[in-house]
Amino acid sequence: MDELVKMLDKNLSYLSHEYDDDVFYIFVASNRKGVTCPFCGHKSTRAHSTYHKSFQDLPIQEKKVIIILANRKMFCDNLECNHTTFAERFDFIDDKSKKTKRLEDEILDISLNCSTVKASQILRENVVDIGRSTISNLLKKKGISQSTKKK
Repeated sequence: MDELVKMLDKNLSYLSHEYDDDVFYIFVASNRKGVTCPFCGHKSTRAHSTYHKSFQDLPIQEKKVIIILANRKMFCDNLECNHTTFAERFDFIDDKSKKTKRLEDEILDISLNCSTVKASQILRENVVDIGRSTISNLLKKKGISQSTKKK
């Protein structure tokens, strides 16, 4: 399972998993020694606290996947930085997002070829729990309008 987690990000380590109601819950944590402050670029090794961040990822064997990340909040020791703490960030997911970038890409691929209502039905059956308004918001975020979608 650790190899699957490493495909998402080499800086993650597999902790455990659970299976409940057709959903895989995968628990992971960062294995980085130091983290760069996104505001000033200073490297930090001092953890302030840890919190759980959950998000959806691509399905495994047609089962929905929710990853639960033990995310660290770090101290920034740079006295010139305007922030004393910051949350650890990862390239595979946007800040405050509830879906990985690769899952968002899959949602876009499916929704470009049909209406948001139909895309929502297809995605709920096979990939991820999502509503048509979330699909519309994702299309807007990526700069894709309903009129430019493939017919």
